[in-house]
Amino acid sequence: MNGNETASDIPTPSLTGLDILRDEASSDWSLEDADITYHIDRWGSPYFFINSEGNVGVRPLIDSDLDVDVMKVVEEAHSRGIQLPILIRFQDLLHRRVVELNESFRVAIEEFRYENHYQGVYPVKVNQLHEVVEEILDAGAQYNFGLECGSKAELLATLPHLTRDEMLLICNGYKDRRMLSLILTGQRLGKNVLPILEKFHEFEEFIAAATERNIPPAFGARVRLSSSGSGKWRESGGDISKFGVSIPQIMRIVHRLKEEGITDAFKLVHFHIGSQITDIITLKGAVREAARIYTKLVKMGLGVQYIDVGGGLGVNYDSVDFGLDQSINYTLQEYVNGVVYTIKEICDIERVPHPVIVSESGRALTAHHSVLIVGVLDSTRKEPELTLPKVTEQEEPVIRELYDLFETLKSIATDTGRGERQRLARCLEIFHDAIEKRGDADQLFSLGYLSLEDKGNAESLYWRLIQYLDQILKGFDRDSLPSDLYQIEDMLVDQYLCDFSVFQSILDHWAIAQIFPIMPIHRLSEEPKRRGTIVDLTCDSDGKIDRFIGEDGERNHLPLHELNDKPYYLGCFLMGAYQDILGDMHNLFGRVNEIHVYADAEEQNNFYIEANIPGTTITEVLSLVQYSSSDLRKRMDGIIREKVRLKEIRPRQGVEFLEQYMAALKEYTYYNFTDLHQVKENKDKPSFTDDRQEP
Repeated sequence: MNGNETASDIPTPSLTGLDILRDEASSDWSLEDADITYHIDRWGSPYFFINSEGNVGVRPLIDSDLDVDVMKVVEEAHSRGIQLPILIRFQDLLHRRVVELNESFRVAIEEFRYENHYQGVYPVKVNQLHEVVEEILDAGAQYNFGLECGSKAELLATLPHLTRDEMLLICNGYKDRRMLSLILTGQRLGKNVLPILEKFHEFEEFIAAATERNIPPAFGARVRLSSSGSGKWRESGGDISKFGVSIPQIMRIVHRLKEEGITDAFKLVHFHIGSQITDIITLKGAVREAARIYTKLVKMGLGVQYIDVGGGLGVNYDSVDFGLDQSINYTLQEYVNGVVYTIKEICDIERVPHPVIVSESGRALTAHHSVLIVGVLDSTRKEPELTLPKVTEQEEPVIRELYDLFETLKSIATDTGRGERQRLARCLEIFHDAIEKRGDADQLFSLGYLSLEDKGNAESLYWRLIQYLDQILKGFDRDSLPSDLYQIEDMLVDQYLCDFSVFQSILDHWAIAQIFPIMPIHRLSEEPKRRGTIVDLTCDSDGKIDRFIGEDGERNHLPLHELNDKPYYLGCFLMGAYQDILGDMHNLFGRVNEIHVYADAEEQNNFYIEANIPGTTITEVLSLVQYSSSDLRKRMDGIIREKVRLKEIRPRQGVEFLEQYMAALKEYTYYNFTDLHQVKENKDKPSFTDDRQEP
């Protein structure tokens, strides 16, 4: 390399007719390619798709092709001054999922001639936000759809929403005396409130409280099945389950009820084997066992009327075809058919009446309706500068050796006379040698034998070599590559810095390695030529997303576009279940801005924003950790007054500084994405001020 060689001077290798470095103008990229790249058919169908403009679209209405462009929703929010990150709730999707669930049960009940009905409940722990609960109840009103709570606070929130006496309120979790008393109050008011007893002592406390208040008790029991679940939450069932009454304890309850003469109090058999049941066969086994328990209790004279199959109706985050435990191997209708037919089959064999079927489907109802939109602030690329170092005979040996490896690699790329295996073997050797020489350069620098400039040149040559090697390997079948060469793709992954907090908005990614569908919501008609991971604003190294849906399962990078001066938006999908509620306040990043969107064919772009719920301000989030804004103001004012007294700042500046501080307390906790792009637009017109000078 006899001078400053740039990237344009590097020859483009050709391997068996394949151009390794494809010019963007010659790309045959299509929207179908985008759909395959981001696997929308796995997790988004039939709700999300890529529209003709290259943006993500959503079809939120049941039995309607009306679609909404997600990018246009973001633009509308921006025009209203709503800052990123934004959580978009497509409220119609909540309504659609409730209807689809109930109608699926109706179809199965008719098909199998089931002699009772379905009466579902929504477990509010999945997403307790009032707007979500109200939307679900509104959609479920025609089906008497009810609620499930698991704590005293949730009971207090849900009890007033029982507008119809026929609605069920299932009360799970451990219950103290106050909670049991509130449940009895609900029953006394004529509401269909059923505590699910988890332990024998809880049964004794409930019966005692009912006797004391002279209220006929009604309850269900969570039975600890022998059947275990599948997927991440498999330990929710089986002998090691945290909750549930064992069969011997069930028998103690039965004997006690017979002694008291209140066998009609036992209303419901409940089980739960996981939040996301991945395998339909596992589900059917659990339903079969629970149905047997129900029929035996009925034959013993108990007044059981319901079987509650719990939660677990899952959604697809990727694909079960690749052996991952993130998704399900059944459809909604197959799940429902399995529940209805299995219960009917066992009841018919045992010759007992068919019970009312209850399910507590939360994830399946809420996951799809929420999309988190984040803006990309910047990217970090593990690549050299465009200008390569000048290498002469006088350079340090390690520099020359790295340069020689680079030259050898260029000759391999253009040498079509060698066989594929020979070229791959030589590439592997060069890769190993490059790693060794990079290590030598680092060690020489640490011992003081290499200058800072030489270290920089060594790194630049090393990364240019790795980049070029990556380009060459694209001309080979990936399955034919030696295992060590798989690393190269990962070594060149960029980091895209995004305006959000993993811990606040996508906690399950960090906590339980949940894979969420993530993709750009626009520019999908362009080929994404970068590979990236996503890092957030927090100062924690765990504040990143590096697991994504891949072609054959999981991959550690996401295809992304080159950044330019225009905003670049990513959508994080299936955010509606748990993520709103589980988030913490790492670095005091609070709740994000939220908008509620409804589809409407008569509105511009087929939608309107019904509500804007502002995210947490800095004052609000500080108050949650016991910082008073008045106290902070007083302390800051004291510091400024002292500096004015010492004549280190002028009084007018002191007033401005305090006003600036107090104004900042009212702001959103996240990065001002709008300011970032205003700076980019005005980058050729810099303006500098010196705050040490009085105006």
